[in-house]
This record gives sequence, structure tokens and C-alpha cells, in this order.
Amino acid sequence: MADLTPIPLPVLLNRMFRELEAKKSAFHLPRFKFAKAASGRDLSTSIFGRKAATPFGPAAGPHTQLAQNIVLSWLSGGRVIELKTVQVLDHLEIARPCIDMETVGFNIEWSQELSLEQSLEEYVKATMLIEMAKAEGLAPGLEDTVIDMSVGYDLAGLRSDKVRAFIAGMMNASAIIDKLRGQIPEPYARFRDLAYPTCISDSVTVSTFHGCPPGEIEAIAAHLMAEEGLDVVVKLNPTLLGKADLNAILHDKLGYSDLVVPDVTFEKDAKWQDVRGIVSRLGDLAGRLGRGFGVKFSNTLLVHNHKRFFPAGTGEMYLSGPPLHVLAIELVARFRAEFGDHFPISFSAGIDVNNFADTVALGLKPVSVCTDLLKGAGYGKGADYIADLADRMAEVETSDLDTYALKAFGLAGAALDDLDLPAERKAALSVAIEAGVDLRAAAGSDFEAWVSATRLRNTAHYAKRVRDDRRYSRPEVDHPPRRTGVPLALLDCETCGKCVNVCPNDAIFRYPLPQEPIISATLQPGAKIAIGTAQPVTRAQQIGIFADVCNRCGNCDVTCPETGGPFARKANLFGSAASLDDAPDRDGFAIERAATGLRLHIRDNGRRFVIDDDGARLACKGDGLNLSIGPSAPEMTTGTTDRPVDLGRLILFARIARAVTAPTIITYANAAFD
Repeated sequence: MADLTPIPLPVLLNRMFRELEAKKSAFHLPRFKFAKAASGRDLSTSIFGRKAATPFGPAAGPHTQLAQNIVLSWLSGGRVIELKTVQVLDHLEIARPCIDMETVGFNIEWSQELSLEQSLEEYVKATMLIEMAKAEGLAPGLEDTVIDMSVGYDLAGLRSDKVRAFIAGMMNASAIIDKLRGQIPEPYARFRDLAYPTCISDSVTVSTFHGCPPGEIEAIAAHLMAEEGLDVVVKLNPTLLGKADLNAILHDKLGYSDLVVPDVTFEKDAKWQDVRGIVSRLGDLAGRLGRGFGVKFSNTLLVHNHKRFFPAGTGEMYLSGPPLHVLAIELVARFRAEFGDHFPISFSAGIDVNNFADTVALGLKPVSVCTDLLKGAGYGKGADYIADLADRMAEVETSDLDTYALKAFGLAGAALDDLDLPAERKAALSVAIEAGVDLRAAAGSDFEAWVSATRLRNTAHYAKRVRDDRRYSRPEVDHPPRRTGVPLALLDCETCGKCVNVCPNDAIFRYPLPQEPIISATLQPGAKIAIGTAQPVTRAQQIGIFADVCNRCGNCDVTCPETGGPFARKANLFGSAASLDDAPDRDGFAIERAATGLRLHIRDNGRRFVIDDDGARLACKGDGLNLSIGPSAPEMTTGTTDRPVDLGRLILFARIARAVTAPTIITYANAAFD
């Protein structure tokens, strides 16, 4: 697997604000794609009494692990940010690749890839960067943000000193904030005295693993409320539908007969009768403790792996995307049929720009996204979610989310039949609907009950609609991303930028490279240098990978028209020689600023070299070599080699190093130099 190396706060700060100034973008997200407040529309919602400026946010997963992807989620409009799930086992070996977005969406990723200490600092860094963004006026009218923890997977782990220290740090991060304040570079001294919130989060979503015993789920939630003082949401599994009903929807209705849930999953997962008791008891406990309690629909769906994308031996994978939307909405409908609108429901399953506003109309909060952000425009879609919701509110002439729920599906009149109100009162409210007057004012003290009753009607209506909506059914012919069959090379791919958009970690970047031929030269055993035909550079723009934050998830490979995977074939730039050494299975290079120019630490075909570039000549050492490479040809100074060395590749790495540190572009490499 590939280990992640968090980017230091000064580098993130430098990168973010230099890019904003020079390129009108931040972490590759264009400023025109930042979410914007809608005039006359209040999109805010309340999460256990905390105000969030929008009901949108990233789900716990690849978009909420590193500081920069949390900031990207925020810039795109996410105001309820569910952090990636952490647990006591924080040094896992995770198979790669782990994300397959070729069609609907599958993954095999499990838990965080950072230590608990690193995760805590990343979350604090992200919160501080968000506060800096607010101070710079990057989201006027959309400032209010809720950060939500996500923890798993068993009670023993949550009671460990490591996890309890993590939770304590999230509830009072003052020590980490003070440390990070001291790292803020002088050009950004204005941010040193900002009033950063010391409580990063005091709510948590419990992400219990598939097969977690029902009693364990309840004990975890009770512990977090009673012992840690947290508001709690419990994430539930799609298998609650039961085998017969789940397969009737997934196979018979939607046509995904090739997706098979192992029988043992239904046997081990909580049943509906289990959840009925768990929810009732935890709701009572929350009431006694003065804490908030809710549920989330839904977890991913465990299915047999019938594809060849994941590493050999991967027997199971997790389904996300459109079919999961139908299953999860069915669960929301069943839950509300039993519990009404008493418990808040968080939602994440197959959300996209076409169903986001509808789902918000059910009163679900937040409505979180993962799969859709791993396709197409990536984070750039976030502003579209917000804009579409505002447009839908304008269409039905509402100014807030509660009155939007009343009008979204035209069911407010029918919902009056579900209220215990005098007939003349119902008649007056029906007249108010027809007259188009302010329904909040017209309903007065009955408004909240009316909204709740309408949410229930909306839910039943929408659940039936999505079951019958053909866009959630399996298409007769799958349409995976376009493939040309051309092998991907270090240079000169299509440079379409699709990989840049879909990388959740902002690890992939474009850089300009002069279209000058690259010397072809090979050092043979016996110190003989063979000069070949110079290789042309045909593209002015190239693709690079910042290896420290590339976990080789494989999502760029799925998107790339060419074969081989950008993460594997493109130049891998490490943030330091130390991080290069910590990844012995990956070729690439790290750049340092030396007294006379640049120093490169290179690993190529597993062999380590150091190149000093003074702008006129390259001095290359390593693997028994000592070479001087001038403008026209390389010269052997001392040393021997027992196997050929591709000097052209070393020369190319040096040229790439100059390109990615040039002042005309903004990368993590040159951001680290200032």
C-alpha cells in the first residue's frame, strides 16, 4: 500500500493563498466554482442545535481525511463535514487499488490511513484553514460550518486511551492550535491571532463495521453519549431491508442481478426488530442525558466481488452510487413509517445533482456525497448542488428549507389530514397554500408539526418515485469511461485533466514543460556512454503526481483514457527525501533548494541518485556513479556501473524539477520553498 504523508501547514497555506492570488483557484478548484449564497434563500439547517449554512457535505471517506481535501469540500459548499472514520487500529494494510468508479461505484477501503495523532492534527489544520478562508471573505453568507467526527468499530477500541485522547483533542484542540499558530509564515501573520474554535467537534457518527452485533452498536452509542458527552448518529446498513426485500429491489426492480450480498451478511447484521429496540432505548438515553441522537442511512452494501479491478483475492467489495440510493431511501421510508419525524436522519447514498434537492425536501440533514464527487468535475460539482437547491426553492417561492419541504412536492395540503387540528383551521391553511402567502406566518404555532407531517408524506412519495425511476436501474449497456488503449507514458498523454478533477486528495497536477527534445543517453557497464536519438516532447502541458498525498486508490486509472494509471506512470514528486525513502516501492523524486540551485533525490527503477542542478550543468551521483552532464552531452567523471543507467531519464527528471518549481506555476514543491 501507499502511506500518506500529511502536508505541513505552512506549505498548505502558501499553496492555497498564492494560488488564489495568481490563478484565482485553490487546490485546483477555480474560484468561480466556490459555492455562493443565493440572494433571498436561506439554505441553512440545524444539526443538534448547531447551524450549518447548507445541508450539503462530504460523507466520511476519501474527501475528509487530509486537510486540503476537507478545505476543498468546504470551498465547494460542504457545511456539514463528516470526517473520515477513525479507530484504534490506525496502521492498517489496505489493498490497492481500492476505488472503482467505472460504473456505479465500488470500494474496498477501510478506515483511516493516518495514525490517530496525524488524523487529529489534519482535522485541526483543516479547521484553521477554513477560518482563514472565512477571514478572507471566500464564502460570504455561507460561513456557518459543522464538523462531525466518525468513529468505529468496536467498544473496546473506543474505550482505549488512544481513541479517547483523539476524542478529547477534537473537543479541545487548544494545544494543537497553539502549536500550529507558531508555524504560520510571516507573509500570513494576519492569521496568527484569529479566534480559531478550540472545539473542533462534539458530535459523532458511529460507523460500525458490517456484521457488528446489535448489542455492540447500542453499547458504543451509549458510551459516546454518556462517557464522552457527544451527540450521536448511528449509521445503519442496507441489509436492514432483509434478504427478500433487498433482492426484490436490487435484482428484480433495478436489474442488478450480478450484485450478490453474501448470506452471512444478512445473518450477522442487525435486523429490523433489533434496530427498533436500539433506537427507542438510545432515544430515551439521549433525552435523559440532554444529548442529541439520530440515525444515518446508509452504510455501503457488502457484495461479492465479481470484477477484476481490485487485487487478486479480494472476495468482497462495497457498493455505492445510484442503486444504493433506492435501497437507502426505502429504509428512510420504513424508518419514518415507524418512528415518524421524531429522530433526525442523516443521509448518504447515491446523491447527485439530480436528486440532491429532492432529498433535502424530505428533511434529511445533512445530505452527504461521496461517489458523485469521484467522477467528472469532482469537487467542482459542489457549487452545482447548492445552486440547484436554491433554484428549486425559487421555483416554489420559498425562502427557507422548512417552507421548501412544504412546497417541494405539493403535498402540504394532503399533510393537513395527518394533523390533529380543527377542520376550520385546516381549511384556513389550505386557503393559505392556494393564496401563496407566507405559510410560516399563516401556520403560527402549528408550523413545525405541519412541516413534520409533510416530510413524512414527501418521504413516502419520493420512495415510490425512485423505485420506478429508470435512471436508477441497470442500463442495458454499461458505459464506462472512454478508453483509447494507448499505453500511458511519463510524458505526453492526452493531458485531458480528468485525473486532476477526480483525485480526492489534490495529488494530481498539471505543469508546463518546454517542448525541447530530451537527450537519449545510456551509461553502459565499463563507463561507456551511448548517445541515442533525442526524444521529442510533444505536449506543452504534462501531468504529475504529488506522491505524499497519493494513496494509489486507482480512481485516476478508472478515469484516464489511456492505460496504466497516472499514479503509476507519471512523475511522482515527493515532499522530501525522507518521504521518498519511506516509499521504497515507488519511483520518483524529491526536490530541495541548494546553495547553487536545486538538489534532486531520485529513485528510478529502484536505484537511488542525487543530482545537483546549478542551472548550467547536472552533477549526478549514486549507485557508484559520478557524472557531469552538460548542455550537450554527459561525461563520466568517476565510478562504475554493473548495469545500464538511463541518463536520459535522469536529465528528464531534472527538467521536470525545474518546471514544477518555476515561479509561473503553483505546486506543493515550490510552495514548500517559501
